[in-house]
Amino acid sequence: MEQPDVDEPVFLISAAAELAGMHAQTLRQYDRLGLVVPRRRPGGGRRYSLRDVATLREIQRLSQEEGINLAGIARILTLTRRVQQLETEVERLRPRADTGSRVFTTGPSGNVVIVERGQRARRDEGRTIVLWAGHRTQEPAAAE
Repeated sequence: MEQPDVDEPVFLISAAAELAGMHAQTLRQYDRLGLVVPRRRPGGGRRYSLRDVATLREIQRLSQEEGINLAGIARILTLTRRVQQLETEVERLRPRADTGSRVFTTGPSGNVVIVERGQRARRDEGRTIVLWAGHRTQEPAAAE
């Protein structure tokens, strides 16, 4: 059996509101505030995904159980998305970094690019090169 796509926008606003335990008007407000922005159909109708519904539930939990205001919740959601992006980037870089490559550069878009040892970065590939020499600790100076 195929797993459902959690990002597929399938729920009308009324169904998403019911699944999240909220009023449809609350979902409209969250859309205006940018907390949960559903995809739009050609006629303008909102469609929510399973991920959107999970986010709505998390907003409700943070608000009701933790007492966090909507501005704080917006910041938490932004930081959570950023952490997920960074974790994905680490996973993308880890297999190559673990093979002994320790030269990284940033591409024109700011993305991290690995340059194999003994190779040069293409001109359009990197602007700054960082060499990881490993962690070294200094011995404390002897008392005189």
